[in-house]
Amino acid sequence: MKIVIQRVSSAKIEIQNLIKGQIKQGYLILLGISQTDTQIDIDWLVNKIINLRLFSDDSGKMNLSIKDINGDVLLISQFTLFASTKKGNRPSFLNSAKPDVAIPLYEQFIKILSQKLGKSIETGEFGADMQVSLTNDGPVTLTIDTDDKY
Repeated sequence: MKIVIQRVSSAKIEIQNLIKGQIKQGYLILLGISQTDTQIDIDWLVNKIINLRLFSDDSGKMNLSIKDINGDVLLISQFTLFASTKKGNRPSFLNSAKPDVAIPLYEQFIKILSQKLGKSIETGEFGADMQVSLTNDGPVTLTIDTDDKY
């Protein structure tokens, strides 16, 4: 699994001009799922997300987690994070999980992240054409890959 995690002061996702999800301060997370991802990847990545200290404390240092500030999460499935651009100019998505693998993992990721945060999270819609708007706070943007966990 790979994520792009952005600290935001607000974010929203629209599908066919209707707001599907909207948050205030928190994280906008783009989640890519590969064919080899498992429950172990979900558990590791969720724990990393909820414990990352990307929010400023009273001293202005990034020392607070999403839980510390009771922040929101907008999670969007993003198969293009596994694009390969090694050959030619058209990306290959062979490393991205097919829907029969990705959808159950995506749904499990949502469930576990919500449980660990102690609140529901906003999401996109798997496979939909979505428009994402955000105000990146900082800007603070990180990429995390579960292949780099050990």
